[in-house]
Formats: sequence, structure tokens, C-alpha cells
Amino acid sequence: MTTPRVALTAADLESLSADVLVLGAVSGSDGPVLLGDAPAVEEITAQFASLGFGGKADELLRLPTEDPSFGSVAIIGLGADAGTDAVRNAAASAVRQLAGAESLVLDFGINSEADTVAAFEGATLGAYAFTVFRGKTKSAQKATPSSVTIVSPAAVADTALARVNVMSDAVSFVKDLTNTPGAELYPETFAAAAENAAADLPVTVEVWDEARLSDEGCGGILGVGQGSSRLPRLIKVSYAPEGAEKHIAFVGKGITFDTGGNSMKPADFMLTMHHDMAGAATVLAATIAAARLQLNVRVTAWLCVAENLVSSTSIRPNDVLTMRDGTTVEVLNTDAEGRLVMADGLSLASEEHPDAIIDVATLTGAAIVALGRRTAAVMGDDALVAQVVAAGTATGEAHWPMPMPSELRGLLDSRFADLANLNPSVRDGGMLVAGIFLREFVGKTADGSATIPWAHLDIAGTGTNNGAGYGVTSTGGTGSSVRTMITVLEGFAA
Repeated sequence: MTTPRVALTAADLESLSADVLVLGAVSGSDGPVLLGDAPAVEEITAQFASLGFGGKADELLRLPTEDPSFGSVAIIGLGADAGTDAVRNAAASAVRQLAGAESLVLDFGINSEADTVAAFEGATLGAYAFTVFRGKTKSAQKATPSSVTIVSPAAVADTALARVNVMSDAVSFVKDLTNTPGAELYPETFAAAAENAAADLPVTVEVWDEARLSDEGCGGILGVGQGSSRLPRLIKVSYAPEGAEKHIAFVGKGITFDTGGNSMKPADFMLTMHHDMAGAATVLAATIAAARLQLNVRVTAWLCVAENLVSSTSIRPNDVLTMRDGTTVEVLNTDAEGRLVMADGLSLASEEHPDAIIDVATLTGAAIVALGRRTAAVMGDDALVAQVVAAGTATGEAHWPMPMPSELRGLLDSRFADLANLNPSVRDGGMLVAGIFLREFVGKTADGSATIPWAHLDIAGTGTNNGAGYGVTSTGGTGSSVRTMITVLEGFAA
């Protein structure tokens, strides 16, 4: 992707010029209210009703102007309020929708550091475009603006802007990985991407191939990946700054393509299954960001990577797999494979007795049924769940705490093994049952007195956007929850 040059200025509009002057507007009971120091405010506002502009979030109106400093004026809707999240989303939406313009000036009438940083972040996030696989149509794609200037009198620390750039790079990295087709991104190339991302940083990457996975007893990852000629990998990514007092473990689901295995998905359900590694990409990007930000917290990410394909060597329903911790699992549906690879990752993470474990996975379609496509589910220990939800609120990423009812544990009873990976005859609470399955593999603290604090994020709905872009979210892979995870790490570092 091409990142625009985003700059801040306290200058008056009279001294600026650009292809497009972008103003903000909030929707109100008496019609949209224009924000910013716009020339000819009354003339612009008078056109809203006749042109059907209401100031709704992501709504864009572009108008001609007689001002020789600007080629045109665009009005971007912020929705009902002009809060920090609305500013971030409006800046991103404007930059994305105004692709083709060489330069933009954004004037939303902001004057606080928080809103200015949010606009800066939105502009960088909104510029994302994935064009790697464009061929003949690549030249027809409208280019991202190369220059965005944000008007604000607020003083902003350089460290705040540097943090935004790291955050935006992390999101773009996840989007790039998630949008890459399964023929290009598979366990071996995923490992190579992790190694490349860690180059020149105080981050180590250790890759376990199928032989090492077998030696280490990782039956979940091996079992899911045994149907593919491109065999699975466990990728351990470690950042351990000297003097760090806290150790956080991440576990990420990395199914680079998911057919459902022998419990095969319908054809249309497979169309976005190259996105099923978004959880692993998320925890990888957050770990790399921690190193770039030099956070004083130790981070270990366990990426559980496999292809879930159909062949003569694929696991079958009723096969029994032995997980890293010795638990045997009867596979009653091969399309509930994410929890199988995550079981090994959670077991391995637990063996190092970190202060907390957070796993991220595009785990269940039930999460979409429960919360839609814009809110991620969080389950686990109340305090850690609350910390994740609060970090999401701070970054403008919606997360919602979900329960883990004890009565659902019985749905995982197996006839012959320690556990079943699901109960195919009961669909109730599918997202919650998946979380309860994962909880079985969270180990004890070093002294054995308690279970390690743990949180599980189900990003099945938020990790992919199949429709048009909105706010900071582009089409395809979204990079959802990356900024939240970085913020969580900052909390532990503090």
C-alpha cells in the first residue's frame, strides 16, 4: 500500500491549497451542522437540503467552489456527534472515498490533541488499498491521496504521532496478510512473513515444522493440517525486553484456508476462508508493534498455522486427537478446527506461566449471529475481559463481554475421549461452547494456586468486511482488534 504524507497545521485556510478541501458535518434535528472554518458557509449549508445531504456517518457530498486555492469542497458526515471516534472514522472515510485526488486539506473544526491525533490516525488508516493482484485493471484504480493536511491549533506530541504510525502499520500488515489468497499465503509462507516482519527488531521467531510438532505432541495442529500437502507450522514470536516485569502470551488461530475438511462447507461459505488466519496475523502484528514501540512488557505469540483441506489423509469425524497437554479430543465436526489448533497453542503458552493469556481467532459463525459484524466477543476472566473491552473503547473498536455458562460444559462430553470438539446435535450457544472448549487448555500459574488469567476474542464477524468500506474499515480484511491488543500491552507495560 501507499501511505500518504499526513501533516498537521494551525494555519488559516486562506494560506492553504489542495485539490479538495474536506469539511465535516454532524447531523442534527434541524439539518446538518457544518464544522470547520469554511468559506461561504451559508451558501454550502443552503445546498444540503436540495442535495439530500444529511450528515450521516460516511456520507460524502462533493461541491464545486470558486475559491482558487481548492479544486472542490467535500463534506463528510460524522453522524450525530463530533466525538473522537467520529473524527477518526470521518477522516478515514474521506481519504478512502476521495481516492483520485492528489491532495486534501481536512478541516473539522477540531482543537484538542485527542481529536487531532484521531484525525491523523483516521487519515493513515483510510489510505489503505490492496492492489497486489490487480493486473490489467491496476492502472484504472484511483490512487490514494499523496498528501493530507489536517487543520488544528492543538499541540501534539511527536510520540503520539509516532505511535499512530506504528498502529497504522500494524493494521495494514494484518490486512495485507488477511487479503492474500490461500495459494500464496500458507503455513510455510506465513512463517516467512513473520520472520521478515521481525527482521531488524529485538524479536525472535522460532518455526516448528511437522517433525517438531510431532515430537512436541501437538496433535491438534498436526491433525487439522494433515490433509494438506503444505504441512502445518507452529510459529513462536518472542519479544523480551530487559527488565520487563510482566509477560503476556498471545495465541492466534492461523488457518490459511478452511474448506471445513470432511465436514465440508457449502461453496459460498468458502469464499472468504483465506481470512481464517486473521487471529494469528493480529497477534503477530501486535507483538511486532510492541517491539517498535519499545514497550516494557514481555510478549510471546504462538501462531497455530495450518490448512484445513480435504484429501485421503484428512482427519475424519470420530477421529481422536491427542493435544499437547495430553487431553484426547474426539472430532465430531472437522469444520470446528480452529479450537483444535488453538488447544495446542494455549497449552504451550501455559507452560511458560505468563501473567495473562489472550487468544484471538475467527472462531465461530455463532459470533456473527450473536453480535453482528462490527462487535467482537470477549470471554474469560472478568478483570482481563474488562481490560480488553476498555482498550477497545479507547481505540474505537467495539468488543462485548460474553458469559461462559457452566451448564454448557456438558455439551463437550465425548463417548470415548476426554472431550468432543462440539456437539453436532446442539447449536445453542455455539460461540460460548467454543470458548468453554478453549478454557480447558488454559493452565495454572507457576505456583499451581490458580488458573492463568485468560481472555478469548472471537473476531469471526469483525475480522472481515465483505461489503463497502466504512469509517476506518476497508473492504476485505479489517485488521480489527490489532489496535486494541497494542493498547492492552501498553497497559501491562505501564
